[in-house]
Amino acid sequence: MLSYWDRSDFAGDERLAAPRRTLKAAIDCMGVGLHSGANVRLRLVPAAAGTGIVFRRTDLGVDVPARYDMVSDTTLCTVLSLPGRPETRIGTVEHLMAALAASQVDDLLVEVSGPEVPVLDGSAAPFLFLIESAGVVEHGGARETIEILQPVRVERGEAFAELRPNHGPHETGMELSLAIDFAAAAIGRQAYTMHLTPEAFAANLARARTFTQAAEVEALRAAGLARGGSLANAVVVDGAAILNPEGLRFEDEFVRHKMLDVIGDLALAGAAIAGRFVGSRTGHALNNQLLRALFADAANYRIVRVRRAGSAMTMAAAAAASV
Repeated sequence: MLSYWDRSDFAGDERLAAPRRTLKAAIDCMGVGLHSGANVRLRLVPAAAGTGIVFRRTDLGVDVPARYDMVSDTTLCTVLSLPGRPETRIGTVEHLMAALAASQVDDLLVEVSGPEVPVLDGSAAPFLFLIESAGVVEHGGARETIEILQPVRVERGEAFAELRPNHGPHETGMELSLAIDFAAAAIGRQAYTMHLTPEAFAANLARARTFTQAAEVEALRAAGLARGGSLANAVVVDGAAILNPEGLRFEDEFVRHKMLDVIGDLALAGAAIAGRFVGSRTGHALNNQLLRALFADAANYRIVRVRRAGSAMTMAAAAAASV
């Protein structure tokens, strides 16, 4: 774990801290990697309190922590690997990470038999189903939150991603506002805003699928990408047309999926973020740069323990107790 998680100076009442969470039982599935086209076995295994989320390449016997500083590639997906060891890569982690973050799972071993998490249907819904089927259990330790203290912003051309302090009615949680703008008429300009809760994620984001434009498919495959892509696991648009026979799951499915990606990428912070995310035209690269900028300056954030539901302890009180 990174040094900023060391909270041995915390003097608050441990009884008021919410316990960390993992799965009740292991659960697995098989699927195809979106970009590699490889058949992959995925297994979610309960882990001890304090482990965090760790990916294990079972074919290599190598563990890679799910952290922003382990991100080695952001070309069309988020890829983790150990520094200086590109062969340890684990791609397309963002949909699973979003489901784990929304389900408030703190500790888990994610076993993957190949270089990529299976895409399944292109959304986070199958991962949410696995998590709900296995069940989630509290198992000790103390859940922590990264409270945003001052605005942090990264930009690339007209695209930007920003984290701000959250002074609204849900100040201990995460608010997200995202806008996208694509030339394809089927997508166009879309915007979405939400307060992240397990219920809101399940109802409004989890089923939103990854997408691409028909004109890009051949170029992607020529570059060795999207080998496992199909209409069964991605929305494909051609100008104003949706090529998937079943159509869209949401009228604004595209921006919802992009917000799902944001949640998955920001989950690599290592704990839930208490703040407000605002972005426009952002992608995996900017999302990762935002976390790197956040943790580059200790004045940007502080680590606080999440209070147990029903306790009178506020986030501010918990933070004050940790000084």
